Amino acid sequence: MGYSLSRLTLESDRFDEVGSSQTSGKPLHNLEHEVAQLTKLRSAPHERLTQFGPGKRDLPVSVVKMLAGREGNYSGRGRFSSADRCHVLSRYLPVKGPGLVDHMPSRAYVSQFSADGSLFIAAFQDSQIRIYNVDRGWKIQKNIQAKTMRWTVTDTSLSPDQHHLVYASMSPIVCMVNVGSSQTESLANVAEIHEGLDFSSGDDGGYSFGIFSVKFSTDGHELVAGSSDDSIYVYDLEANKPSLRILAHTSDVNTVCFADESGHLIYSGSDDTLCKVWDRRCFKAMGRPAGVLTGHLEGITFIDSKGDGRYFISNGKDQAIKLWDIRRMTSKATCIPGHRSSEWDYRWMDYPPQAKDIKHPSDQSIASYRGHSVLRTLIRCYFSPACSTGQKYIYTGSHDAGVYIYDLVSGARVATLKYHKAPVRDCSWHPYYPMLVSSSWDGGIVRWEFPGNGEAPQPFSSRNRIWRRHFS
Repeated sequence: MGYSLSRLTLESDRFDEVGSSQTSGKPLHNLEHEVAQLTKLRSAPHERLTQFGPGKRDLPVSVVKMLAGREGNYSGRGRFSSADRCHVLSRYLPVKGPGLVDHMPSRAYVSQFSADGSLFIAAFQDSQIRIYNVDRGWKIQKNIQAKTMRWTVTDTSLSPDQHHLVYASMSPIVCMVNVGSSQTESLANVAEIHEGLDFSSGDDGGYSFGIFSVKFSTDGHELVAGSSDDSIYVYDLEANKPSLRILAHTSDVNTVCFADESGHLIYSGSDDTLCKVWDRRCFKAMGRPAGVLTGHLEGITFIDSKGDGRYFISNGKDQAIKLWDIRRMTSKATCIPGHRSSEWDYRWMDYPPQAKDIKHPSDQSIASYRGHSVLRTLIRCYFSPACSTGQKYIYTGSHDAGVYIYDLVSGARVATLKYHKAPVRDCSWHPYYPMLVSSSWDGGIVRWEFPGNGEAPQPFSSRNRIWRRHFS
């Protein structure tokens, strides 16, 4: 566990050394790229606020100095900008805790906040999916007993209007549940109807492949899915049938997502080590990806988009997160024979020590982040929230039962959260409040917050007004 400010301090130029006990203090890399400048613009205070008062210019500006600068209108705006607010809020990392949310006698595979932070979804291997109402003291709003389960709930996705939840398993049938109904207990097709969405062609026996990843489009009209038959599927919810199948990779497609709100671009990651970019506007004419990105030495477990149609991160079984710019993609992959270990299996073996120093000779990534471990399961990674941190950090679960938070620009590990006794497959940072929730194979769902009085956050609407009053 690291350290973070819990109150305003007069030591105006003291840097919040979050997680300093876990890192040498030296940056892993010096990211000289456009994304570094964009991150600084979205999470750095106004230049005049940095020049106000005494102190070193190369350290983060303290909250006291910024408040004084705002009251003196040194920025000329009379208020904090969104970047100013992100600079303040991103200093308060969610490292205090943990506080127990729930504990189940089954492995937790999925844990995700809704887009507005009012709901939290957790899915378990025993077919249970629980939806908690965060604004009502984490009360269970929906307890779903899944159907057509094979192995585990591999993924869930909440519709943009938060009315429906889809869940997937190692089956081509993805089920959809009405989250907005008054029924708390949702037993499949007994208490409520769980509509089955069939991604198969109908002539393959129904169980020829499984779904690893499923996501709603921004408009809520489509689903994109990655499967064990090396394919990407797009499902048209209005037509109630698959609208597109792409034989995308040469191995399991473990992760897919839309690149931005337009829905035109899709990112995919596979056990064949490749990240691919698909442009639906020209796929039918081209029949191939818009581009390929190489750099991972082993399979890819998860992809998270920055949301701008340009940058994304991927977690890999080579024990690294990589940051990508799709403008670096090529028309086809560069094959490097012999760089993978055919005898190594991440499901039960440790990563070979001799492989840790191997670098892909055609690595197209911008930066790599190391320290966590990606073993046994498809561990996920994310950008931190744009509203509260300006996407200044990336964070990930880990096989060693921790949650790791890295600085996007420097690559330094700024915090490590330790509590669980088994791998942390998924974790989620609240979109507005400095809170992170982690879920583990030990069955625990716990929340981490910034060091404060330990009280539960206010309801979303009230909390939003509070943040605006103090940081506007």
